[in-house]
Amino acid sequence: MLPRIILTLLISGCMLRSLSGQATISGKVLDEQGQAAVGANVFIRGTFDGTSAASDGSFSFSTERLDTLILTVTYIGYQPFEMKLPSGQDSLWVEALLRPAASELAMAVITAGAFEASDEKKSVVLRPLDIVTTAGATADIAGALNTLPGTQRVGEEGRLFVRGGDAHETQTFIDGLWVQNPYSSSVPDLPARGRFSPFLFKETTFATGGFSAEYGQALSSALILETQGLAEESVTGVSLMSVGGGLSHTQRWERSSLSLSGDYTTLGPYTSLVPQNIDWLKPVVSKGGQLVFRHSPDENALLKFQSSARFSGFSLQYPGPEDVSSQVPLSLNNGNYYANASYRDILGEKWSLKAGAAFAYDREQIRQGFQLDRVEQSVQAKAVASYHFAEQSVLKMGAEIVRGNFDEKYLESPGNSFHTLLKDTYTAGFAEVESYFGPRLAARFGLRAAHSSLLGKGSVSPRLSLAYKAGTFSQFSLAYGHFYQKPKEEQLRYNQQLGFERATHYILNYQYQREKRLFRVEGYYKKYNGLARYETDAPWLSDNSGNGFSKGVDVFYRDRASIRNGDFWISYSLLDTERDYLDFPHASTPSFASKHNLSVVYKHWLNRLNTSIGFTYTYSSPRPFNDPNKSGFNTERTIPYQDLSFNASYLTNLLGQFTILYVSVSNLPGFEQSFGYRYSSQANEEGEFTRSRVEPPAKRFFFIGLFISIGEKFDD
Repeated sequence: MLPRIILTLLISGCMLRSLSGQATISGKVLDEQGQAAVGANVFIRGTFDGTSAASDGSFSFSTERLDTLILTVTYIGYQPFEMKLPSGQDSLWVEALLRPAASELAMAVITAGAFEASDEKKSVVLRPLDIVTTAGATADIAGALNTLPGTQRVGEEGRLFVRGGDAHETQTFIDGLWVQNPYSSSVPDLPARGRFSPFLFKETTFATGGFSAEYGQALSSALILETQGLAEESVTGVSLMSVGGGLSHTQRWERSSLSLSGDYTTLGPYTSLVPQNIDWLKPVVSKGGQLVFRHSPDENALLKFQSSARFSGFSLQYPGPEDVSSQVPLSLNNGNYYANASYRDILGEKWSLKAGAAFAYDREQIRQGFQLDRVEQSVQAKAVASYHFAEQSVLKMGAEIVRGNFDEKYLESPGNSFHTLLKDTYTAGFAEVESYFGPRLAARFGLRAAHSSLLGKGSVSPRLSLAYKAGTFSQFSLAYGHFYQKPKEEQLRYNQQLGFERATHYILNYQYQREKRLFRVEGYYKKYNGLARYETDAPWLSDNSGNGFSKGVDVFYRDRASIRNGDFWISYSLLDTERDYLDFPHASTPSFASKHNLSVVYKHWLNRLNTSIGFTYTYSSPRPFNDPNKSGFNTERTIPYQDLSFNASYLTNLLGQFTILYVSVSNLPGFEQSFGYRYSSQANEEGEFTRSRVEPPAKRFFFIGLFISIGEKFDD
């Protein structure tokens, strides 16, 4: 997966020449005072070709060369700008001057709880190119998002933990559809990776709280991904790397595009060269492929389809559950299939429609003395209609249905087996209104209702967001809402009479953005109710009496102007959280939560060397863990977590083809990293519970890759 990500990303982000049969439209969007119209929508009328104006008002995009091109610019609070472009030219420069519709100030925009990419008026933080060039992220979406405020670095997991919430409380959505298994399969204390390439997506919204009523089944956070439209051009990619290789081809026609890709990864040669903290019997082997099809039947409609299949497995010596001081062979094999289809269309002047369906299947087989065979599958359908009943107001209405199966067979020993079969039909509907009351005030109110056939219960979730424009470059925003989620299957396997778990979000945000600099600070309070809870060793007696809270402050600063060819951001999060849930004897801070989290990311482009370099420093304060040999609960602390990672990309050509040489290394100084301890489930003869240390698979991770784009030229 990694070579496809880097190849697609860097070629898309670094190649600046015009494409055959296309015209490049560039320019600036300014208001009547000559200020940049940040986030203005710039597009060719009657097509999906366009972009958003950057923080300095600049824009650039490619479109098909046609006889007649009408450039349209829209910006909230200003009259639309239209200009007929001359035909037959490869490149054009346009300066669009906007006239105010009602006010000289840009409209307020709701930002509480949301980081959005590819939409600068809503606080751009990460573009797809940022994800792959963020050192330490290893081209993983979750890895890059873990450098943003509100996240906690949980190195043994690799998933997103947001504002005191467990990883399962953050849900992923692709083109509005829920993703059943967004991460690769793994075992406890071995980090997972995201399954999807960041450059499959044109927009990324990372909602750390207070998100739209369109999205449910997430107590803490929603990662909302919108895939790319038609591919820009036909291209073939070849990748060779230290852990495998890949091959891809994209074909573009007038109204359609098709992409096929495959890759093979094996860590065997790598683990034989780099010292490991794991005794591998069979290092990770992964192979998979993907198909992406796009078709635009007319200027207002777009059909998207994608499917992927991946097979992976490994085996290693792993601590035994009863006595972790003994090493027992453990193997894992996983097969994952995912398909997603969506359709959008504009129906007249006031209506638009989005509809989609998704299928997911995941099978996991684990062997370690016991045998575990788990199959999860789901089918989803969803439709959303939008009605623009006023110039600055829109009503969204939608419904969805998800049919899911969870089938788990556990064989502890011959004649001692357990079978869990959970079937659920989850239905939901929502309505949401977003309106602007003058240029300074925006509001969004939504209501979501849902029902689970497995639980036999329903939920109703009100949600409200407001934004107030305090000045030309600053604004305040707040959000409130109820968010429900089913308990995890681990609890439902014992008791299916549980109800929905609930979190109530309160968020206040201040943001200042000017001249490629962005500062935001956000305070929040999150109250948990109805969490699954049970007495120790009695999960079949679980109920919804659990509760908890999370509160804190997130600070973010990004600067793309102060250092020439440089870009950096600083994130800091202060978290205070406790829960009384699961088998906790009393309210306590969960083991995945650290009070202080800091990330500093720096990137620099070296013109003379055609090279980009990047550094990321991450710090997390000690996390709690429980030592059964001592009195008290979760009273012990890990050592602080530190990491300094580096990467570099060198752009050149090989046999006349555009080529990228990419190198990266994590934990460059070799900081000691420990995530606590795992303890035996039974005491030894001395009455002590033995333990083994939880640490990364290796002190550092090195990566080298060569990525070639056949058919593309590169001029030094």
